[in-house]
Amino acid sequence: MGKGRMKMRATRISVLATVVLIIGSAVGSNSLSAQGWGNIKVRFVYGGDYQGAPKIQVNKDAAFCGKFGLVDETLVVNPENKGIANVIVFYRDQVPAKIHPSYNELIDKPILIDNSKCRFEPHVSAIWHKRKIALKNGDTVGHNVKVDTFFNKGINPILPSGATLFHSFTMEERLPSKISCSIHPWMSGWMVVRDNPYIGVSNKDGAVEIKNVPAGEFEFQFWQEKAGYIQQVTRDGTAVEWVRGRVKIKIEDGKTTDLGDVVIGADKFK
Repeated sequence: MGKGRMKMRATRISVLATVVLIIGSAVGSNSLSAQGWGNIKVRFVYGGDYQGAPKIQVNKDAAFCGKFGLVDETLVVNPENKGIANVIVFYRDQVPAKIHPSYNELIDKPILIDNSKCRFEPHVSAIWHKRKIALKNGDTVGHNVKVDTFFNKGINPILPSGATLFHSFTMEERLPSKISCSIHPWMSGWMVVRDNPYIGVSNKDGAVEIKNVPAGEFEFQFWQEKAGYIQQVTRDGTAVEWVRGRVKIKIEDGKTTDLGDVVIGADKFK
């Protein structure tokens, strides 16, 4: 090989090495090679006067289901602090999420969804698809659990009193999937099926915390069944718009990123 060709080949190798180094640096900034872990916190607050949840009209198995004072759970607000329950926060970045080892300990533990007192408990379930779900009927009347999915095959098993059925999903769902019972038409709930465990559901005080998220900046999505995408909100007295409920959140190693109180106006739930 002549000296000219050898020099050209050496130049090409040098350029290729530089390109690989640049790509490697870019990848190093995402979750696939993130070093360290942090947490995310946020609290959702109802912005307005809350009148209370409407009562459910129980028209089936009234002798049993009518004992529980059932109410509409499409919007649940704590009258003491206006916290909004059941707001969903989930990782939706294009970069596959790196999974903290602590979550792997949960893989063999099924996620319980109970038919309890003629409602679904919990109302919203966070499902990492590597984990099985246990569909249980703790009531003395029969139920069915219909789950409407887009990417997975839907299910609709009959659950006699005291029965438990195990099921697994193989793919994630882009949006929350509705759960219903055709025997008792007021019964409804949601499950969030994702390919990672970084899913949060706000508690009775409106608070959410997602732990051990890989360090870096990633996109999360915010959703509530009555409002849909959480888009127009107020933080620290300032109006903010999150397009389609999507927010880039920076997570730092060993720290908690606290978004504080996020106020959602009453008009967003109409």
